[in-house]
Amino acid sequence: MRGGGVVVFGRATSQEVFRIGEDQNVELVRSSGILLHPTSLPGGRLGDEAYRFVDWLAAAGQSWWQVLPLGPPDGFGSPYRTTSAFAASPGLLADPQAPVTADEIEHFVAQRPYWTGEWARWGTLADQVRFQREWSALRDYARDRGVRLIGDVPIYVSDEGADIAAWPELFAPGDVAGAPPDPLNANGQHWGNPLYDWPEHRRTGFRWWVERFARTFELVDVARIDHFRGFVAYWAIPAGNKTARRGRWRTAPGHELFTTIERALGHLSLIAEDLGVITPAVYRLRDEFGLPGMVVLQWAFGGPPANIHAPENHPTRAVVYTSTHDTDTTVGWYASLGRRRREATDLDPAEPNWSLIRIAMESRAELAVVPLQDVLGLGSDARMNNPGHPYGNWRWRFERGALTDALAMRLRGETAEGNRLRVTVR
Repeated sequence: MRGGGVVVFGRATSQEVFRIGEDQNVELVRSSGILLHPTSLPGGRLGDEAYRFVDWLAAAGQSWWQVLPLGPPDGFGSPYRTTSAFAASPGLLADPQAPVTADEIEHFVAQRPYWTGEWARWGTLADQVRFQREWSALRDYARDRGVRLIGDVPIYVSDEGADIAAWPELFAPGDVAGAPPDPLNANGQHWGNPLYDWPEHRRTGFRWWVERFARTFELVDVARIDHFRGFVAYWAIPAGNKTARRGRWRTAPGHELFTTIERALGHLSLIAEDLGVITPAVYRLRDEFGLPGMVVLQWAFGGPPANIHAPENHPTRAVVYTSTHDTDTTVGWYASLGRRRREATDLDPAEPNWSLIRIAMESRAELAVVPLQDVLGLGSDARMNNPGHPYGNWRWRFERGALTDALAMRLRGETAEGNRLRVTVR
């Protein structure tokens, strides 16, 4: 194969993964990274701050920068309710007025004929060319410094976006997406996204999905699949219901879908977000394709002996997080615990975030990812998203000057102690 290495995540294959102009084959070894969406950079977009962040990651010994979905967000700022499964958000552009020639647009469209024509009726192709320039340059800069990118694929798209306008036959009327009630939310989660007409997707050979994953791997090296369990069975809520209580489970063709994508594109460098109501069938699908799942250390304390989030139960093929974009920060979470529960965690009361970072680095999981808020030791005010609360999310940005050399050296030391200070890609 061109480039270097083989993909450790997923099943072995002799095929190369499709990516425009570049090889997608990545070797993931024991390593670590930081979760930060570009909107959380001090300027809220790409540009100098993004390059400075890459420099800081390299100094801190990190091999990965994980981002959230890069598509245009909804009116509340959520990138998980994106108005396009293919286009990138113009709001991320460092230079939204950069010149674009007709030849550049023609070349961009010629390489991506499936979705660009439809997007031209919805958005601006010049912005997509601008994003491709800026993102490719940043990605090359990061790669040269030993930093690779982890992206995110939301399972659903917006009910007011370009996809449902362009391919209405691929979406089923009558029900909307969400999650069932659980101990933390008696009403469940009512997301409202349109659900897929899976028989129609099957009839088209899952073309929309194949193209979507091809686009994803054009932009990142590894992708996290949000709500992975929805590819086995998903919660369908009758349209018009205000809560998710009256939903029902429906089956999805996950095995057929991922088999088709793998045959079309080659090896799948994916992480399965396998959190929530998980059944053996979900684990079987994940394991059949060799995908690592997720464990979250905030959920490691208490529960049954088999609690998968407890460090002693972590699989090697997994990604361990201190917290996620959907949870409170570690400092905020620790402060919310009662005295007895805090004491039971045995974390350092002065720096619970660094205690959890140390546990993550020492985990047997192949990859450790820490949200930047936890490295900075920030409280609940820095929380990225609070599911079920539509307002006040997706706004956090770190302050200029927060990423000091001393902080980089401290994180590098913890990374070295956890034996994660290694070059990720050959």
